[in-house]
Amino acid sequence: MVQSILSSASSGLSSADLQKLRHFVVDSLTRELEIGNPPYDQRQNFVKQKLDDIFNRLGAKVPASIRQQITQETMDEVLGYGPIQVLLDDPEVSEVMVNGPRRVYIEKKGHLTKTGVTFENNEHVQRIIDRIILPLGRRVDADSPTVDARLPDGSRVNAVIPPVALDGPTITIRKFRKDKLTVQQLIDYGSLTPQMAEFLRACVVSRLNAVISGGTGSGKTTLLNVLSTMIPDDERIVTIEDAAELQLQQEHVVRLETKVANIDGKGQVSIRDLVRNSLRMRPDRIVVGECRGGETLDMLQAMNTGHDGSLTTLHANTPRDALARLETMVLMAGMDLPIKVIRQQVSAAIDLIIQQTRLKDGTRKVTAITEVAGMEGDTIVLTDIFRFEQTGMTTDGKIIGQLKPTGIRPLFTPRLENAGFKLPPEIFGANLGDMLRRR
Repeated sequence: MVQSILSSASSGLSSADLQKLRHFVVDSLTRELEIGNPPYDQRQNFVKQKLDDIFNRLGAKVPASIRQQITQETMDEVLGYGPIQVLLDDPEVSEVMVNGPRRVYIEKKGHLTKTGVTFENNEHVQRIIDRIILPLGRRVDADSPTVDARLPDGSRVNAVIPPVALDGPTITIRKFRKDKLTVQQLIDYGSLTPQMAEFLRACVVSRLNAVISGGTGSGKTTLLNVLSTMIPDDERIVTIEDAAELQLQQEHVVRLETKVANIDGKGQVSIRDLVRNSLRMRPDRIVVGECRGGETLDMLQAMNTGHDGSLTTLHANTPRDALARLETMVLMAGMDLPIKVIRQQVSAAIDLIIQQTRLKDGTRKVTAITEVAGMEGDTIVLTDIFRFEQTGMTTDGKIIGQLKPTGIRPLFTPRLENAGFKLPPEIFGANLGDMLRRR
């Protein structure tokens, strides 16, 4: 192979020659890695040395720019995730979406953009999927065509292959932020106001049970991370997730993660299994990354039996929708409970719903902080404490609006005061709050 490339190199390397060279280099290095099996921390130097050997054989017939390009592409292909490695290395890219070999999209600063990155064909995408998931102990094939996993850096990856994916294998990677956002950064970004942040801190420290509601990609996990930093350091926290994303900084944290079934269909450990087990671990707080099924009933029962201060997220577009979603997920537990009983469980367990929204202009905001104020008949009463009011839109598509208090103090104010938080009336709307305060 090298000899044929060398002979054509004398008259200049064509695109076909470059393609052949790439394939030869990648195939050779892949075999060398399999045979040599160098330690993980030495793989990069091993590959560089082999690349130097190949280019030395080609001599000066490969221009420096081409050599540098092939070197980078080969390193990405052999040690990284192929063509999308450059996107994963970009700190401004938050999500990478591969919709087949010719359509690769990214999310950057809240906006989706199609990139110029391409794969050679469906088989190339499939090889990268295998490269991603095989070291993680996962598999994907025609019998099991979907997979969810967590990369070593904490990023979440989902892959779907034919026959389920009709237009070719797909990859979705939600990147893991190494620099965890702080409350102040959320305030600076306009996601929260200082008053909302102060109120949420009081609620978390006072051990109120809170649900963060929002759509896909709205920033629920980011907000959950921020709220978790407000938990006092002297409490024992158990976190439960499908793919570990939370970055709690407290010392006394026990992290639990689900486990998929093995090839025989055995050994699965679900969120529900972990929630039930966590109750025997003497937790002060239970933090569930996302409730999406029957574990919701176990979570509500835990909240109602002394595990105050628990936090979780769920998919819903409004606080009222979040209640409906909670009811549906409780029914998924297989218990034949009347709706009124479920609603009583929800209203007794949940104190606060925090609505996180990704707006049309790509910005992410807490659009409502809502108290679950009890029951009236068969209906759960919700009261907005803060909400976002949109007032318009600029010519370039930016949403204009304001996050502000409604003027109503929550019914759980005495619990905040018992915990040492006597929030000033200005937080709830100053004089308006005094006029509308409920006893």
